[in-house]
Amino acid sequence: MQLGFVSAILPELSLTEVMTFAAEAGYDCVEVMCWPKGKAERRYAGVTHIDVANLDEAEIDQVHRLVEKTGVSISGLGYYPNPLTPDVEEAQTYTNHIKSVILAARSLGLNNVNTFVGRDWARSIDDNWPQFEQTWKPLIALAEENDIRIGIENCPMFFTDDEWPGGKNLAFSPAIWQRMFESIPSDHFGLNYDPSHLIWLQIDYAQPLADFAHKLFHVHAKDVRLDRDRLNQVGILANPSEYHTPKLPGMGDVDWGRFFSTLTDTGYEGAVCVEVEDRAYEGSLERRKASLIQSQRYLSQFVV
Repeated sequence: MQLGFVSAILPELSLTEVMTFAAEAGYDCVEVMCWPKGKAERRYAGVTHIDVANLDEAEIDQVHRLVEKTGVSISGLGYYPNPLTPDVEEAQTYTNHIKSVILAARSLGLNNVNTFVGRDWARSIDDNWPQFEQTWKPLIALAEENDIRIGIENCPMFFTDDEWPGGKNLAFSPAIWQRMFESIPSDHFGLNYDPSHLIWLQIDYAQPLADFAHKLFHVHAKDVRLDRDRLNQVGILANPSEYHTPKLPGMGDVDWGRFFSTLTDTGYEGAVCVEVEDRAYEGSLERRKASLIQSQRYLSQFVV
């Protein structure tokens, strides 16, 4: 396994600065964010460390030289929009950029692209399914043609009132993953697995590692702390932000020893990337860097 981090937490740094810091902090790899340049629509979005829309041979060569110089690899390219949004024009914009990220990954000699499936949050899972198939069958076909693996993160994307009631990502549960992979059977369609999201959904985060071992393309290391007293007051149908708080690895409810014990049993040898969304560390660039240093020190006991 390789220990890395998601570059979204360092938006003000250039790719060179991100990779240099990663090397100094002892990381093996970085998941590089590839949002289109422009305004972000939510926290941790809109970060562009590689501009895939303007990627040319000179930029590709620069990225390769940076990897060689720092000794830090790129675990994958990340872009996390909602390609199933009911706004047709917006959905097409997202889908087109996912295609650009896939082609950029091929040009850079990478294997992985990480993203969301998306969802019309006001409609049921069954009602979303035709659009899911219409959108994702061609995307996975493109990934197959270019030998790129698509890792779908399992976040429900229900944290704010505008994402109520269904959240903006279908792929949040093992039952839905199974349905997805049966609907689009492909060795290039899998998971970017984050255990923290399963905790507030009251799902065992270790069992799916074994059940979907062949679909583990990439892993996010993020923790979460549940406020049980508040949960007892508002219940699981409340906005999850009322009772759960993202934390750094080792500071929440994930048993990382159990997690890595199961993950190593699966034979997984890919990237495990820290995803910092802990507000306690977001006050400054130095605090965010410190959060990554702390996370590396904690997780290095499991990743060798």
